[in-house]
Amino acid sequence: MKSKPIIMEYFSTEHTSFVLNFKFTNNITILMGDSGTGKTAAFSFIKECMAWNPDIVCLNYLDYQKNIGDIIRNAEKKLIVIDNADLLLDDDTRKYIALDDKNQYLIMSRNPKNLFAVKENLFELVSEKQGEQTVLSIKEYL
Repeated sequence: MKSKPIIMEYFSTEHTSFVLNFKFTNNITILMGDSGTGKTAAFSFIKECMAWNPDIVCLNYLDYQKNIGDIIRNAEKKLIVIDNADLLLDDDTRKYIALDDKNQYLIMSRNPKNLFAVKENLFELVSEKQGEQTVLSIKEYL
């Protein structure tokens, strides 16, 4: 499933010596990668931006006791960023996300099962040292 991003095409933020510079080409971006590749660090930098950007909703393992499905179904016109999606998303919520036309998603996961993902939805984190800063961006997974 490939569709253009409906909330934002670019996301950029700076945190100490890190810069996040993400270009979204799809409405559902699945950020794949093994443990330790920086997905959770990127998530935490994005989560800090929720304080000033009401278009962002971040969910992670700390939200496991909440009804994630209800939070997602009640959101509208948001970039929903989900870390540890393998643990948080049940099959019904994954199917809802795949068909949701009200929100945009950045899903950090090792398992895109039941998201109806195609190659164009799969990305990996790229880390590049530029002087004193480390720039994190995304590129196609395969």
